[in-house]
Amino acid sequence: MKKIAFIVLVLGVILSFMSCSANRKVVRIDSNEVVDLSGRWNDTDSRLVSSNMIQDLLSGRWILNYESAHGGKLPVVVVGTVQNKSHEHIDAETFIKDIEKAILDHGSVRLVQAGAKREELRAEREDQNKGYVSLETAKKWGRELGADFMLQGTINSIVDTYKKNKVVSYQINLELTDLETSEIVWMGDKKIKKTVSDRF
Repeated sequence: MKKIAFIVLVLGVILSFMSCSANRKVVRIDSNEVVDLSGRWNDTDSRLVSSNMIQDLLSGRWILNYESAHGGKLPVVVVGTVQNKSHEHIDAETFIKDIEKAILDHGSVRLVQAGAKREELRAEREDQNKGYVSLETAKKWGRELGADFMLQGTINSIVDTYKKNKVVSYQINLELTDLETSEIVWMGDKKIKKTVSDRF
């Protein structure tokens, strides 16, 4: 009798899951629409923070100082690491890509690849110079654009909770450093605060 009751219970659970999945509805929305289901860091935060901070970065006095010292030449920037020191998993690579896109869209500085992607480019250039492609089209060594400045940063968070209420504060810090002198030429920060309540 206990076995029959157990089997009936298991079948009931399976049927319950099946009915839940049968009622699921998926709706496509505009990728720029703000949707915040969990209260955690999301694509909207990444896009808005990167856009806001890069506007601040590229309106800084450091660009005019560089151009006046180098005959009007645009500075070259490489985006380094953005460390996630927050309480949750944040894909820093997505945030870095949003930063790079904002820099390119602005057009007031030049941007070069960093890290693994730069190594992949060098491996391709090496292959081209092994005789696999014609000498006329093989890309030469020693012509990479050297960066003048590196942009680095951190993402931090503080969580304050009381009963079913939670306040999550994020602070994003970015620093731009002169690669030759290690002088910090710009610092910026952006704060985001979210309240999350579970009320039934």
